[in-house]
Amino acid sequence: MKPKTYIKGRGAQANPPNKFHVHRHESRDDFLEYCHLEGEEAQPSKTRYLEIFPKTVVNEVTSPDVGMHWSMNPYQGCEHGCVYCYARNSHEYWGYSAGLDFERTILVKKDAPRLLEQKLRHPNWKAETIVLSGNTDCYQPAEQRFGITRECLKIFLKYRHPVGIITKNAGILRDLDLLKDLAKEQLVGVNISITSLSEKTRRLLEPRTATIARRLETIRSLSAEGIPVNAMLAPIIPGINSHEILPLAKVASEHGALSFAHTVVHLNGAIGAIFTDWIRKTLPEKADRVLSQIAACHGGKLNDSRFGVRNKGEGPVAAQIHSMAALAKRTYFHGKSFPKLNTSLHEVYKEGQLKLF
Repeated sequence: MKPKTYIKGRGAQANPPNKFHVHRHESRDDFLEYCHLEGEEAQPSKTRYLEIFPKTVVNEVTSPDVGMHWSMNPYQGCEHGCVYCYARNSHEYWGYSAGLDFERTILVKKDAPRLLEQKLRHPNWKAETIVLSGNTDCYQPAEQRFGITRECLKIFLKYRHPVGIITKNAGILRDLDLLKDLAKEQLVGVNISITSLSEKTRRLLEPRTATIARRLETIRSLSAEGIPVNAMLAPIIPGINSHEILPLAKVASEHGALSFAHTVVHLNGAIGAIFTDWIRKTLPEKADRVLSQIAACHGGKLNDSRFGVRNKGEGPVAAQIHSMAALAKRTYFHGKSFPKLNTSLHEVYKEGQLKLF
């Protein structure tokens, strides 16, 4: 039985203090995708959208173990509310809490399409895949209101530039027309996150995300149109979804995914306390065992910042997770591979534009 203090429809159950200076802004009503999709009632918890004005929008990723070199995020903060999300910590740099503020205060970069075009037009820019989004989901509920991701995809198509997408929202299918055009020239790859086949687990871990059925249908729909999909079985949380690696890989493959990736959960910065508070309120009977197994993967701590180790973990629990993932790849993805995206067309496009002058 979950205690009365449980906030239904949100991931974090607390709003810990920001270690930096905290700013306050006026709030306004939001659109709750969670309620619309599932016909359920969430406790009143308004989301506010605040426009910000960055000078650049394409960011170089210097972490050597992330698997991308460039990323861009149309939105900071994410209403999906995934309690384990590593991006929560970044909200503190904007003056907000990594807890409920991360889910309720969404910073919007309306100028992102113009800034992206500026980047792609720069004579010194050499085409490399830019990932939407390396931090927060570019198809979170805010996208229905602002449509920034769609406008960015138009820029990628215009300049024949490769783009990767990471999302757990079926809203990506609204841009199927642009994705199909990009895929014809091998300019897009999509990563769909699936962390569980249990709706009960999904609704606790990721309260305002698309249902599992919709995510699987999204993989099927994209794959049917020739758009390559990689399934992100991440993070794997010992004692919560670690037993699902084989069935998750199987169903992802059956729906058309060409590959899958996985990580072992690590709870850096403020996330450790947020996750601990959450699990003691939502799954109290499992809390001690889950926290102990997570710590066993990271030298006895929830927090692990070591590059090359933080996403993999160490010890017997982590080793078992990786063994199951290796077996899943051999069993369900034999002969499949995710294609490399095309970087050559952007250079051809730029050369053609220069000839006009």
